[in-house]
Amino acid sequence: MNIESVVAKKKFGQNFLKDQSVLVKIVEAMPKNDNKIVEIGPGLGDLTKFLVDVKSVEAFEVDTDLCKLLQSTFKEEIATKRLHINCGDVLQAWQSTLVDEPYDLVANLPYYIATNIILKALADPMCKNILVMVQLEVAEKFCAHAGEKVFGSLGIIAQSVGTTKIVVKVPPTAFDPQPKVDSAVFLIQKNADRCDKEFEDMLRVAFTQPRKTLMKNLSQKYDKELLVEAFEKLKLTRTIRPHQLDTKDYHQLYTII
Repeated sequence: MNIESVVAKKKFGQNFLKDQSVLVKIVEAMPKNDNKIVEIGPGLGDLTKFLVDVKSVEAFEVDTDLCKLLQSTFKEEIATKRLHINCGDVLQAWQSTLVDEPYDLVANLPYYIATNIILKALADPMCKNILVMVQLEVAEKFCAHAGEKVFGSLGIIAQSVGTTKIVVKVPPTAFDPQPKVDSAVFLIQKNADRCDKEFEDMLRVAFTQPRKTLMKNLSQKYDKELLVEAFEKLKLTRTIRPHQLDTKDYHQLYTII
């Protein structure tokens, strides 16, 4: 099999990134450290080529055809241990940690599992930074701030463990085949791990119906009198909407209730 004969498979959400300038921007945005790189869904190896020049890479590819192609394309890098390819489903391989040393996740993620992978990486103590290409809408949710309409549980979870920023927005024309949506590369630099399930349960309740008031949403699960007390203590109005509080407010609210 050669690269020219590869056809993208819909079931794996494959859109191969072809724009060299975007690939360069991803590499330039990588945090400077000694961490290993983990790449999920290397595809044809377009980003992998750049990554193996910088550091050693642990790659995970679910498509067996692409695994064979990558093993052929990167024979030398595999022989010199700059690249190791794991063929199979990364989510099945991922226990509490994905690899047993500090790593940065650098990848063009398949859209259909992108959010799940990012949340797993946020919980993985060995993952130190996340630099990934995803659907623009997903990137905006992880990087949103209080007051923005898309601000929700994903933004709060990300900001609870580190800092977030969008590196570059990427049009459909950068890919082959072209997706129907815009994409973006974004970076999360972690300084903690995602581990508080009860806090995230509260967030789910808080954003059940984003257009309703936070008080109304939280009243479905928590004692109304306790909520009134908490809102007064934090100087929050009862008509405030879920997206209007910032991450710090949610942590203070959680501590009280």
